Amino acid sequence: MRILAIDPGYERLGVAIIDKEKHQKEVLVFSECFKTKPIDTHTTRLYQIRKHIETVVEKYKPQTMATETLYFSTNKKTALLVAEARGVILSTSAACGLDIFEYTPNTIKLTITGYGNADKRSMMDMVPRLISGTENIKIDDEFDAVAIGITHSVLYKE
Repeated sequence: MRILAIDPGYERLGVAIIDKEKHQKEVLVFSECFKTKPIDTHTTRLYQIRKHIETVVEKYKPQTMATETLYFSTNKKTALLVAEARGVILSTSAACGLDIFEYTPNTIKLTITGYGNADKRSMMDMVPRLISGTENIKIDDEFDAVAIGITHSVLYKE
């Protein structure tokens, strides 16, 4: 199974492609932090997210897409922008024919660290222990996408 894992965002989007075969360890095929430019219009940025997801799907041909459910933040403006970007992510993934799965932040933390309220540092420390190929990852959004993909590979039962 090939998984497209996305940590939803508006300015920065964590993206990962993970392969998982039965009874084998996950393999990180690709990961990145895709960024939209603040100088672009709101609609242009949403369109860039859509086009980028389409490009990744076309290149890597995943069967499923896993993402994080939205949690509300104290910054309502940011939460709304992320919600709109997440809508584009879900819609584009569905249009590309992917099966879509969503996981709460606590489920992802519990799966990766064994503790549902783990902090960001614990997550970033644990991900490289679970999957190889993370040596060049520096941005937390990218780590988060990989963690989402690992969570899906562990919890999804074909």
